[in-house]
Amino acid sequence: MSDLTMGEPGAGNTGAFNVRTVAILLAVGILAFIGMLVLGAYAPDLRSGRNGGAHALSNAAVGYSGIVRLAEATGRTPRIIRNARQLGGEDLVVLTPESGATDLTKVLAARGAKATLVILPKWQTAADPLHPGWANFVAFRPVGDAEGVLAPQYKLKVTRYTSGGQPLRALRWMPRGIAFAAPRPVQTIAGVDLRPILTDAQGHVVLGQIGDAAFYVLADPDLLSNIGMRDAAQARAALELLDWLNSTGAKTIGFDVTLNGFGASPSPLKLLFDPPFLAMTLTLAAAVLLAGVQATARFGPPRRRARAIAFGKTALIDNAAALVRKAGRQGRLGPRYVDLVRERAGGVFGVPARLQGAAADTYLDGLRGRARFTGLAEQARDARDPRDMLAAAQALHHWLWEKTR
Repeated sequence: MSDLTMGEPGAGNTGAFNVRTVAILLAVGILAFIGMLVLGAYAPDLRSGRNGGAHALSNAAVGYSGIVRLAEATGRTPRIIRNARQLGGEDLVVLTPESGATDLTKVLAARGAKATLVILPKWQTAADPLHPGWANFVAFRPVGDAEGVLAPQYKLKVTRYTSGGQPLRALRWMPRGIAFAAPRPVQTIAGVDLRPILTDAQGHVVLGQIGDAAFYVLADPDLLSNIGMRDAAQARAALELLDWLNSTGAKTIGFDVTLNGFGASPSPLKLLFDPPFLAMTLTLAAAVLLAGVQATARFGPPRRRARAIAFGKTALIDNAAALVRKAGRQGRLGPRYVDLVRERAGGVFGVPARLQGAAADTYLDGLRGRARFTGLAEQARDARDPRDMLAAAQALHHWLWEKTR
């Protein structure tokens, strides 16, 4: 057996759950819990989006991360839109639906007449298992899939054919920097109320405007996707085109990813870590921390608990008085106190034993002094109020003290 007994110094440090171990476990648990809350709140914003899709977060060939990074590098301050509430700005917003089944109703309603560019899908790809974020070519999407993006509100006819890489034609008043070479193959659109902006040599619309509002449709995504950004001239023309499509005085370009499944809905948990609610969160955390410190550590020496029943004569007198008060017997204390003072005075002054009752009181009245014993005794017997009884008892006590000093 060990000679280290319980209660000896150092005995608490040999166990698995000593103070230091428990403190470390608590600290790790609290930090892990806080980290879980923060990650849970910001998880939608932390998704990289590198799934090989055709959206602004993808670095695959069909994605648009290249134009986003290029716009950022040239001071155009692009922003990734993850929340539908951010679609109401006046700046240009680029929508990249990946199939005709994508519902654009709410997004287009939120945009209204503001500058909006819809890029139709073209390629059907699959994620590359060997390279995360890359995509492998599978086939061209059926033209009916691209035609269904804006249907049934806008009926477009999509055509795809070999272009030979011929230059595209822009409107005469557009900047000369908007000079694209046609993708191979090129995808074009046709439809009612469609105004051409970029066309091929045969006049087929590659980029068009629907109606009189700033609502644009890009038939071939290769003009802005990572495929097109491989060529410096195409990349330069893409930036010029986005600037021309943007509204007057625009300060940024928005790339929506809510249609691609990367939206972030409002979260009450996220509000705890965003101003102005962050101040309240920090205050509550500090209060909980202080409460924990107070629960584990003592501030100053321990305060001894007071005894329920104190020592000494004073405690006995107080207890007796409390019992009398609780029993409601204050009215009977007067005659008893008179008998007590008479008995004590008889022993002090040598009152003859043969004198009892009134005879003893007459004897006590004959002693020198201003107050008479019988008068004070009568006041004590007649007292019913606690204050009157206290005054009469004090008078009797003073009479006895006056005679014996």
